Amino acid sequence: MKPVVLLIGKLPNVIGDVAQRLDHMPIQWLGAHDQDEVRRQLEAEPRIACAIMGAGLDDKIRGEMVGIIAALRPDICIHLKDRASGPDGLVPFVERVVQHEIPETLETG
Repeated sequence: MKPVVLLIGKLPNVIGDVAQRLDHMPIQWLGAHDQDEVRRQLEAEPRIACAIMGAGLDDKIRGEMVGIIAALRPDICIHLKDRASGPDGLVPFVERVVQHEIPETLETG
């Protein structure tokens, strides 16, 4: 069974593009773009291994989402992308996080 990673970003199509560009990885990608969707994903999928948040969201929103994740699923590591690398830095960031968080899956996947 593939591990599950929750991708959180400003636009739903950005999440879809990231998942498509990383479809070679043995990961089940979930996406969320607002607080309600983050709550729904966390409540619906107990196998989420980590959450990765893009930099396009406002700091206040990012903080609220971190709070939601920490309250609902304190077992999940939350990774926030830097802003300096820009939108093109999201895919490499996600790839690095997943390789670090779930290395055994990538070795056997």
